[in-house]
Amino acid sequence: MLEVVNRQRKIKFDVKLFREFSRKAFEIISEVKGKTATIAFVSDRKMRSLNKTFRGKNSTTDVLSFPFEALEFETDKDNLGDIIISVERAQKQAAENNLDFEEEIKQLILHGILHLCGYDHETDAGEMNRRELELRDKLGI
Repeated sequence: MLEVVNRQRKIKFDVKLFREFSRKAFEIISEVKGKTATIAFVSDRKMRSLNKTFRGKNSTTDVLSFPFEALEFETDKDNLGDIIISVERAQKQAAENNLDFEEEIKQLILHGILHLCGYDHETDAGEMNRRELELRDKLGI
């Protein structure tokens, strides 16, 4: 089951649109087909707190991904993990890059999914970027 939830109140948007996009992405991306995840939209304040707690960085960021670490006795081996997106940061980045807000959110969802698949743009010599561009084309973003 793919869960998409809005945990912020500052910016209004259609969560259903991103739920549908996420489902489509999970059908198209071979690494995640049949898997589950949670995508949560949060405020900058919450994102800053998460970034500080889990990465030691006292600043907000656009997207964080938390891969699910199954224990020996866990039965939910299809759970990829959680993707957290700062809606405020996404709105700022969209404006800075002359992008539509919806397009920016879709790109962040895709970026987060790839991180859950094990891609790391800081260490993979462009592999994640190439895969992301290929999937953007397939998903129409």
